[in-house]
Amino acid sequence: MTQAASQGIRPDLARIASWIDPGSRVLDLGCGDGALLAWLRDHRDVDGAGVELADESVIASVQRGVSVIQQDLEQGLALFDDQQFDTVVLSRTLQSMHHTEHILREMARVARFGIVSFPNFGYWKHGFSILAGRMPVTGEMPYQWYDTPNIHLCTLRDFQGLAASLDLRITNLATFSHGREIRVLPGWRSTLAVYHFASPHSPGP
Repeated sequence: MTQAASQGIRPDLARIASWIDPGSRVLDLGCGDGALLAWLRDHRDVDGAGVELADESVIASVQRGVSVIQQDLEQGLALFDDQQFDTVVLSRTLQSMHHTEHILREMARVARFGIVSFPNFGYWKHGFSILAGRMPVTGEMPYQWYDTPNIHLCTLRDFQGLAASLDLRITNLATFSHGREIRVLPGWRSTLAVYHFASPHSPGP
């Protein structure tokens, strides 16, 4: 168990936190209630900022003392400079973006490293659900086909292929199922994937 997980933060966010250097600059896209940025501020001395659209989430972030900008991510990250941050995070949001390649390119532009997480459509139960003639409904994808915000579902291999086409160098992968980290057959057994990648624009190794 990571330090963050032992202190009550969600397991996938705890893994993300473990990949972020103390004292670094972090941008959290779709930051929700600001839990990750607040933990990083309090335990890693991170200088963080969030981007969030939902009113209630913006209010929750502000109540935690997190700096947050209210904006639709589909509009891009034009307000941020090249390499302004050390790490940019997009947690459980990639699958709902209309312009997937664009947001990944923008993440690589504004930060040295990027972290993304998304539901793994390759999870074995999804396959059985489709064989039975129904779209899958699971904990990471709890919506019906007609009301889901998830428009770009993918497997681990799908994302790795996209990352390679964008010159994003994957440096770490963690996968989860029901809050537990999965290390054996992750493409088949995990419901959530978390990737850490290096930007092609990074001046470092």
